[in-house]
Amino acid sequence: MKTGIQRQAVRLSQWLSPALFACLFAAVVTIPLLFLTPIHGLADNGDFYRAMLSNGIYRLPSQHSQYLSFVIQKFGLMQYFNENNVAVFSSQTLVVKLAVLLNELFYSRHIFDIRFLAAVYEGFFLGAIYLLTKALVHPHRNISSYIIAALVVLMFADGTMTLYFNSFFAEPGMLIAAMYLFAALMAIVHKCYRHDWPMIVLFVVSTVFLITNKQQNAPLALSFIVAGAGLLFLPTLSAHRLAIIASLVLILGLVA
Repeated sequence: MKTGIQRQAVRLSQWLSPALFACLFAAVVTIPLLFLTPIHGLADNGDFYRAMLSNGIYRLPSQHSQYLSFVIQKFGLMQYFNENNVAVFSSQTLVVKLAVLLNELFYSRHIFDIRFLAAVYEGFFLGAIYLLTKALVHPHRNISSYIIAALVVLMFADGTMTLYFNSFFAEPGMLIAAMYLFAALMAIVHKCYRHDWPMIVLFVVSTVFLITNKQQNAPLALSFIVAGAGLLFLPTLSAHRLAIIASLVLILGLVA
């Protein structure tokens, strides 16, 4: 019987990798919470306007308190000139604009459903779960690998983190970017892919996205520069050293 179970486990691992298992597990945990009515999320504490007004989103009249009451699902989309320009660029704007675009394509050009923002975050989040799990367990597909995959999901798909997806807080972008940049470093170290340059690009893009998400994140750039400088000492990346140095200079220039 034990031998039969082991055979079934081997067959299962051939088409369901630990990374795919973690991705599906995270989807099962988060999708009902974020997208099925009644949706779950976080109420406004006064910080939403930083991301809303500069992207043409405004609050609709409601009988509920607009602060610290309930998660709000639907907002209005401005139909005319928007005079609220953003004072400082934030990478969060890219995510919100993508969500607004999807909302206008598939739902409405007048009403914004917060679930489209959650859908954008969810897509990137599941990709981060997949890559992070693969980077941690590669190249193994044993029982320990699936346990690690489950632990990754239990740690990062917890509601205390994913409820932010249904809000205009900047924390989801910070979480997902941090997951990607760490996963990229681990993937390079563990040689998950034949070519390293895509992971180098992912590390740089994730770092830039994270430090430009909020002004308060700028000091973190120094830590990421130190981490990126460690890649210069890997013999497998000798051909990419010039690109790595240029990337580190770019990151430094963003906060200089």
